[in-house]
Amino acid sequence: MFKPMLKALLLTGTVLLTSLSSPMVMGKGVFQSGPDFVAEVFEQQGNAKVLWLTNDIRQQTKVILGRPVTGLRIRYHQHGNKTAWILDEIGKEMPITIGVVVEANKIAQVKILAYRESRGGEVRYSAYTRQYLGAALNDRYKLDQSIDGITGATLSVWAVNKVAALALYYHSLTEQTQADQ
Repeated sequence: MFKPMLKALLLTGTVLLTSLSSPMVMGKGVFQSGPDFVAEVFEQQGNAKVLWLTNDIRQQTKVILGRPVTGLRIRYHQHGNKTAWILDEIGKEMPITIGVVVEANKIAQVKILAYRESRGGEVRYSAYTRQYLGAALNDRYKLDQSIDGITGATLSVWAVNKVAALALYYHSLTEQTQADQ
């Protein structure tokens, strides 16, 4: 008599645990490849370009991200005054791959391309990313508009905020380069 009750209790516990963990697992995934993102952004293919990370750029990037940047260059695509950036930033423990489109020094689109964390995947939904539309960079290299957070996804929200600010900063450097030419 005791064995069937224990078996039923274990089965119920397993079902409950599985159902509670499912939303967390569903947040993970690759939602769009980099090339597909770029093709979606530009009606005609944007020119692939490179931004070389000088010491000055590295210093400012460190201020924006709160950590040093690695690598020698950042690849991006450009057509006219529109640029598309695919950047990674750590959420809690894993990198989040984020596509950011900047046009006329304002954010035109933010899209989560790959999310690898077990929690906080709500940042990938357009209901969240639409908040970034029209955001620009203020004189402290932060976004000039407030972005609402998501309970349980604070570190992911911070990561998206930093990447959005970084893409705006990098875009401003491409505009300076065009003006210098």
